[in-house]
Amino acid sequence: MADLFSVEGKVALVTGASSGLGAHCARVLIEHGASVVGLSRSIGEFATLATGPRAQFVEADLTNAQEWTALADRVAKHFGPPDILINAAGVNLRKHADETSPADWETTVGLNLTAPFFLAQALVPAMKDNGFGRIINFASLQSERAFKNGLAYGATKGGVAQMTRAMAEAWSSRGVNVNALAPGFFPTQLTAPVFGDAAAADGLAQQTCIGRNGQMSDMDGPLLFLCSHASVYVTGQVLFVDGGFTAK
Repeated sequence: MADLFSVEGKVALVTGASSGLGAHCARVLIEHGASVVGLSRSIGEFATLATGPRAQFVEADLTNAQEWTALADRVAKHFGPPDILINAAGVNLRKHADETSPADWETTVGLNLTAPFFLAQALVPAMKDNGFGRIINFASLQSERAFKNGLAYGATKGGVAQMTRAMAEAWSSRGVNVNALAPGFFPTQLTAPVFGDAAAADGLAQQTCIGRNGQMSDMDGPLLFLCSHASVYVTGQVLFVDGGFTAK
């Protein structure tokens, strides 16, 4: 049964690997036997992993469209073509709808929605040839709910949910399953403004069914499930890892 959730010998590309949930996903996959290429604009927290034999770092700006097709070759030169793609990079500018500029909109859409699709498109041919692929996008509570100062971010995360379903329809018949993780409130750089206010953080915890906000280790099981053979008949789904926040 343990082999069902194994990622031993798999190759993963993790975007946004310099911090937060991206860095955590990279660490978990390495600890469970995968070789991981971390990708971001700076090495950040991934530096603690990159000294090992199964971790390599690629510096890239995912908002630059000219990077996408070249990245497939740059990543593959380390461990071979990725079996797993974790699209964890993202941005939330937290601006009111009245103050969101066209540049803000384009930045948010570019990193949260456009780059994940075109990066996946570049990697999928090798996954099809191997008959195995796992693409995990990062959705959000805002894929389902509107939050204050989150119009651009929420619009892209709603798009991620639908993009995940459409990618699954396009590629799953060739063994490439596509799903999304939708975290609740976890302590990361992206959510620092929330956790910087203890009363606000506690208020969010009370909105969950479990009664607390997320801990990084809460992501491990869902991540390994979606990356492994355990999810062979699961595709096009958004898995909320939110302590029941969206259930209340």
